[in-house]
Amino acid sequence: MKRLGSLALKSCLVTCVAFSATLWGQAADSNQSGAATDPAATTSSPVQHDPAAKGPHADDTYIIGDDDVLAVNVWKEPEISKQIPVRSDGKISLPLVGEVLAAGRTPPQLEQEITTRLRGYITDPQVTVIVEQMNSQRFNIFGQVGKPGSYALIAGITIVDALANAGGLRDFAKKKSIYVLRQKPGGGETRIPFNYEKFIKGKDVNQNIQIKQHDTIVVP
Repeated sequence: MKRLGSLALKSCLVTCVAFSATLWGQAADSNQSGAATDPAATTSSPVQHDPAAKGPHADDTYIIGDDDVLAVNVWKEPEISKQIPVRSDGKISLPLVGEVLAAGRTPPQLEQEITTRLRGYITDPQVTVIVEQMNSQRFNIFGQVGKPGSYALIAGITIVDALANAGGLRDFAKKKSIYVLRQKPGGGETRIPFNYEKFIKGKDVNQNIQIKQHDTIVVP
């Protein structure tokens, strides 16, 4: 009987030790999990959203004209935000804003006008105006191209882009002698050479400049 009692006592002690170890391990795991999910232990920077962020073709000095296409964005107001052309009378029309004169103004000036009109309906309206297509401004391509003529000035267009839009070079075009005639601010013109053969060989790639209003590309 004494031997049986001694064995029972030992079995009970082993069970208690094992149970205690299990509880201790669970408590340690709980503490580690709590530390990992504790908001105070984790730092994160909030995402910043700039409602007035400008697009790649934004130009604060550009003068809007008839037939230009504008992207008007009012932050958190999708029903007002639109891509809209400037009418022949120089105006655009937007919900809540009504008709507003766009031609003759810069994008920031138009933004201010729209913002002022929306304040009666929206708290702190955030407005962005970007010129998507500059149809009121044009350039010319003459000479040995597929489709010579006058073209709408697209934001960021280069000489090579313009040649491609004009149907490319004809077989007998003088690729080394292409040039751009550009008006000087004080009057007169300056002649800017462009060697197409060098460009397609990866040489002097900086000569592929952006086209400006009233530029004339000549392909002999």
